[in-house]
Amino acid sequence: MENKDVNRLKVVLAEKKRTNKWLSEHLEVNPATVSKWCTNSAQPDIQTFIRIASLLGVEVETLFNKEYIEYIKQQEMGDEESKKNE
Repeated sequence: MENKDVNRLKVVLAEKKRTNKWLSEHLEVNPATVSKWCTNSAQPDIQTFIRIASLLGVEVETLFNKEYIEYIKQQEMGDEESKKNE
């Protein structure tokens, strides 16, 4: 898969007219950490995703790249098929 972006945080922040700095202040984390999340070079843990969703007023699922999730699901189904055939 070419697009390895796990989250849509950068997009959702822009849609909500919020900045990385705003988010880092509300989460009390280093702005560099939020920057890494927005560029998908690192990911927040699930509890942080939940807090981010709450701060932005969106469902947690909104923060995830649906294409990436579908790709992972397909990979898992392929792995299950391989195990059945062993």
